Parts: sequence; structure tokens; C-alpha cells
Amino acid sequence: MAHQTVFFGRFIDTPELNALRIRTGALLVSSQDGRGTISKADWTVTSVSEAAGRFDTHIHAPQYPNVGIFGKSTLLDWLTTYTFPLESSLGIDPLSRAKAVYSRVVSVTLAQGTTTASYYATISVPATNMLSQLAFAKGQRAYIGRSLDPSGDLLAPIITPRFAPSCLPSTLTALGQLAREKDLRIQTHISENVDEISLVKQLFPEHESYAEVYDTHQLLTPKTILAHAIHLQPSEIQTIKVRQTKIAHCPASNSALSSGFCPVRLYLDAGLDVGLGTDVSGGYSASILDAVRQACLVSRHVGYIRGGGDDNRRHNLSVADALYLATVGGAKVVGMAGKLGAFDDGLLWDAQEIDLGLDVTSEGDQLADSLVDIFGWESWEDRVAKWVWNGDDRNVRRVWVGGRLVHERTKAA
Repeated sequence: MAHQTVFFGRFIDTPELNALRIRTGALLVSSQDGRGTISKADWTVTSVSEAAGRFDTHIHAPQYPNVGIFGKSTLLDWLTTYTFPLESSLGIDPLSRAKAVYSRVVSVTLAQGTTTASYYATISVPATNMLSQLAFAKGQRAYIGRSLDPSGDLLAPIITPRFAPSCLPSTLTALGQLAREKDLRIQTHISENVDEISLVKQLFPEHESYAEVYDTHQLLTPKTILAHAIHLQPSEIQTIKVRQTKIAHCPASNSALSSGFCPVRLYLDAGLDVGLGTDVSGGYSASILDAVRQACLVSRHVGYIRGGGDDNRRHNLSVADALYLATVGGAKVVGMAGKLGAFDDGLLWDAQEIDLGLDVTSEGDQLADSLVDIFGWESWEDRVAKWVWNGDDRNVRRVWVGGRLVHERTKAA
């Protein structure tokens, strides 16, 4: 029998760019379909808040053991030195190694508040099936190369050509046809690194640009996620806009591998849909909250290298902008716009409960299990900013996906 659960507190979301919405009240979630209905109330709420679940639009599940390991590498030699050897090792029987890695990465991302992840796996069918099974069992929404969710409510297949240099033209053609015939999602990389772009030009000399390679093979669709997209030409931006293709911005990885600074504001102004990705393990953390921070910082570098001044400060992403990319923007990128990403009537209850910790003024100068220090006089907008810049998984008390509790943090005694 269906029932409703009442959640009350401060509900924090970003329904639009640069629009941080903070509301106090109650939200009723149905056990039948996991959708919420907003109810007004005037309860007093102190430190606990509900934040919309976050989307990791680009993450390599098999690379998780390598987080933080990239040395002095740039993209292509990093792939050869670190990534390909690790990925190939996860497809070897028995699959205990793959199970350990995949179980951990799903658990860690859920604990960080990532309710939806778009995973790259490996060419190993058994290992990829295992990732699907683990994500399904743990309750995370996920897009994976192979899928084992008959209803499609949590898991969905996604065609994953790694990037153009790893595919023959005939393979790209076949994948484009498959995506069109089966109406499938696609994820791949584009213009992450200048050497990569040069390699694409060598391998596909008949095409004017990296985007044209994909477009010629019908791989640029409204259901395509392009990771990185740092060095796009104006013509490529226009093609991506016309095709309604999405962008996964991976600021930590772009910096770690010296790939460049993605001009996110330029893409947003052009009307492109942009979300955030951790890009584990080019990115050093599986936390989308960290990607929010990095997106803010990188955007300031974009403005600086373009000459600074008031006009170029428009490239700066605010906290609200970056949270939007992690929530509503992510929902658009993975094709769930209007279903997830905010707290509105009828949207699915994908959410996280955030505990900012002790109030220093009332609790005294004792160290808490949180890096967020609240003194009591801050506005809620400032408290959200403190959480974004200083928070981590210790502040994530509980996580729900579709109304189902999928993670609960046990506080240390």
C-alpha cells in the first residue's frame, strides 16, 4: 500500500542559473512513484537542510583506484601510463578486482550526494554487467554501457565510443546507426587536449573539425554527452547547438592534466546545456561538490586569460551557477530535465540531507566532524557558500534516489 513520507526543513536548489532558492517548509514524497508534493509550513529549522541530488555527467568507474595519480602527465601519455593498464586489469577472471572497484565507486559517489552518474566502464562485458548490477542494487541512477534494469527506472544503456581516435570510421558509423535505430544515449570525449585534436586531424583528414567527425557519423544528437569540450571552434559550438548536444564540464581533470580552461560561460551564453563531471581518475575526487568548487575557480582563470576587466569577469561562475550545473544542468545533460534536479511539485525525490554541524557560538570551541564552521549570524546564502567551499561527505547525512533511502551516514561516537 502506498504511503507518503513528510520531509521538513530548508530546501535548497537552483532552478535557474544564478538563482539560489532557499525555502522552509515541508515536502510530501509518495512511496508509489517517489515524486514530491510541496506543502507550506512555518516550522523553525536550524542546521539541517535538504539539497537537490547531484549529477556526475562524466566519470570513469574503472579508474577510481587511480584518483590522485597522474604525475606530470598530459592526456595521451596519462592514458598509456596509468589508465589503459588499470582498465585492462579489471576484465580478467575472476572478477573480484572489478567488484571491489565498482562497489567502492558507487558507494563513494552516493555518499558524496551523487544521485545520478554517467559511467564509462571497460570493454569487458562481465565486468560492465557487474557495475550495472551493483549500481542497481545500491539504488543509484546510472547510465552504463550495458544495463540490467528491465524497467529502465534506474539504469539505462549508453553508447560509449571512448573518443574518435580509438574508433574506426566504420565503427563510428555503426554506433551512430545503432543509436538512431534504438533511440539510445551516447557519451564520448571531444577537444580535451590540443595534442588529441591534432591526432584526430591526422586520423580523419577529410573532416574540418573534431565535431564534424562525430556529426558525419550521426553521433551528435540531443542525447549525446560530450566530455571536456575545452578547445571548440566557433563553428563547432554552432553545430553542437543545432544538434542540441550536451557538454560535461570536468574542471578538476582539465587542470590536473594541463588540458586547458573550458569557457563555460561562453557555452551557456550560446545556449548550450552544460553539466559537471568529476572525470575520475583524470579528476582527483569523486565528489561533485568538489567539481562545483573547481568550476568556480576555473571560470575565474578563463576571465583572467582573456584579459580581465569587467567584460571578462562575466566568465566567473557564482556558487549558484555552479550548483545549477551540478543539479538542473546535469538533469538536462542526462536527459532528465523536468524530472529531477530541483524541489518542485511532481519531481522525483532525488535529494541529500545536509548537516552543517555545530554552531560555534552556542556549542563552544570544540572540533566537530565537519570542516564547515557556523557562527549563527550568517545568512542562509552565506551558509550554503560555506558548505560549497568547505563541505565534504561528512556533511551528507542521508541520500535518497526516487524516494528510496540509499545512503545514511553513521556518526562516529
